Amino acid sequence: MTPSPTTTDLFLGSSPSDVLWGRLPSRTDTPALTVRPGAVVTVDTLSHEGILEDQGSDPVAFFGRHGVARADVLDDAVAVARELRRGPDDGPHVVSRPIAVDGAEPGDVVSVTVLAADPRVPYGVVSNRHGHGALPGELPRAEETVSVFADVVQRDGVDVGRLPAVEGGPRVVTFPLRPFPGIVGVTPDSDERAHSVPPGPHGGNLDIALLTAGATLHLPVLVPGAGVYVGDPHFAQGDGEVALTALEASLRLVLRLDLVPRAEALRRFGELVGPLAETTEHLVPTGLDHDLDEAVRRCVRAAIALLRARWGVDEHLAYAYLSAATDFRISQVVDLVCGSHAMIRKADFAGLDR
Repeated sequence: MTPSPTTTDLFLGSSPSDVLWGRLPSRTDTPALTVRPGAVVTVDTLSHEGILEDQGSDPVAFFGRHGVARADVLDDAVAVARELRRGPDDGPHVVSRPIAVDGAEPGDVVSVTVLAADPRVPYGVVSNRHGHGALPGELPRAEETVSVFADVVQRDGVDVGRLPAVEGGPRVVTFPLRPFPGIVGVTPDSDERAHSVPPGPHGGNLDIALLTAGATLHLPVLVPGAGVYVGDPHFAQGDGEVALTALEASLRLVLRLDLVPRAEALRRFGELVGPLAETTEHLVPTGLDHDLDEAVRRCVRAAIALLRARWGVDEHLAYAYLSAATDFRISQVVDLVCGSHAMIRKADFAGLDR
C-alpha cells in the first residue's frame, strides 16, 4: 500500500533525525520546520508496534513472522529501531519533532486540521500488555505481551481490517478503517521532555478517534511558536481503546496549521485551557483526569464554558441542553490519564451564530 504522493512543499519525515521516541518536545527543542499560519504540511508518522523491545526490536523479523515481505516493512521503522533508544521510563510512541507556527504566542490558539490520513503499509497491530488496558491483571492471561496482527484488504471497494476469530485461523472478522493520529499536541512549557503517554492541556496522546480527515484540534499555545507535533498513528480505534492499543499502523498525514489570535480565540472558544476538537457537525470539548469520573466532570464544565462563550447560553440552560442533547463519550481509559469528550451539534445553535 503506497500513500498518495506528498502534496505540499513542506514535508517532515519519520527518519531517526525527524522524531523523538517516548518523549514529547520541550521548549528547548529546535523546531524541525517553521511555517506561516495557514501552511499545509505533510508529515510521515511511524507506529511503535513492531519496533518495541518486547517484540524483538526488529520490525523485519517481527512482521516477517506474519508473512510481510521485507519490501513492505518501512525503512524508517528499521532505522528507528536500530539507531534510537528509549529510556526505561520513556513511553512507547514515536513522535515528530516540533513544527513552529510563525507568530504564535502563549494565549493564542493553534488549530491543527487533518486534511488527509493515508496508510503507509497494508497491516497493523493491536497489543495488550500486563498492567495496562481496561482489564489489568486479567488480560493477557500470561505475562507475555499479546500482539495481534491484522491485515488490510478491500471489501466492496473499501479498505477494511481483518482479524481471525480463533488463533491461527483464517482472517474472517472485518471492521472499517478510520485512520487518525492518536497524538496531536503543542509543546508544553517545560525544559524537560514530557512522557509520551499521558495527555494534558497540551493535547498529546488524546486518542480521540474522530480526529480523522476533515477534523480539527484546537490547542492553547503554551510556548512561542506553539511547537506542534503528531504521532501514534492509528488505522482504527473504538472509543475506550480498551485493550491498550488501537489498530496501530503508520500514516502519512497532511495537516493545515492555523493560528487564532487570543482575542478571536476568546470569542470563539472562551478561555481554552485544554484541547477542543471540531468536525463539520460537532464541537468536541474534552476532559482529562486520572479518574474517569473526574474526566467526565471536567468535560461537562468545559462544554458549559464553551456554550457560554460561543453562544451566550446561560449556565443552567447550557447544563440542561447538554443533558438533553449531547453524548459524552469515553475517548480512552488506558493512557494513565483518562479522557472524555462531548459531541455538541453546531446546527442546534444556528440561530445564535454571530
